[in-house]
Amino acid sequence: MSSFLILYGTGEGQTAKIAERIATTIRERGHEASTIDVRDRPDSFTFEAYDAVVVGASIHVGKHQDEVCDFVTDNRDALSGMPTAFFQVSLSAANEEKHEEAAGYVESFIAETEWHPDRIGQFGGALRFSEYGFLKHLMMKQIAKDLLTEDRRTSGDIEFTDWDAVDAFASDVAAFVEGRLGVSPDTTEDPAV
Repeated sequence: MSSFLILYGTGEGQTAKIAERIATTIRERGHEASTIDVRDRPDSFTFEAYDAVVVGASIHVGKHQDEVCDFVTDNRDALSGMPTAFFQVSLSAANEEKHEEAAGYVESFIAETEWHPDRIGQFGGALRFSEYGFLKHLMMKQIAKDLLTEDRRTSGDIEFTDWDAVDAFASDVAAFVEGRLGVSPDTTEDPAV
């Protein structure tokens, strides 16, 4: 059994939701998993309690959260010494025609932080129209016009996350860590409990 940290930055909550889903999938494989919003980590934070780290960030106006970039840059050496993964959440990842744009954001993140995670995942985000003011609502509707089909335009908040892809990513990360550290998942617990 290994201990995973899923550390993330979120703007409107979808990255946090994805981080929790990754943690759940990892726990279902018999490992420990903790999620922490990068802005809420304790001042005394260390990596000592963790065998592997998954970092998540979302894209807003073409940029990842500064707090996530700073955290990764400041802790690059520690991250390089352990199994790691990175996941990015963006509307571009949900649009087949913009996958290259989404990949470009990942490349920019890697270049900026000089960190090379072992695994990378890209997931579609969400539109939280119920939380937007009038101007942001109009702006986000324009940005996401290619994703908004007729039936989605009137349905309020819209989620573009492919949860099967999130589960597959989490399982792949867990399997990679198991192989790299030579550990097996803890299957002694009764999953029904």
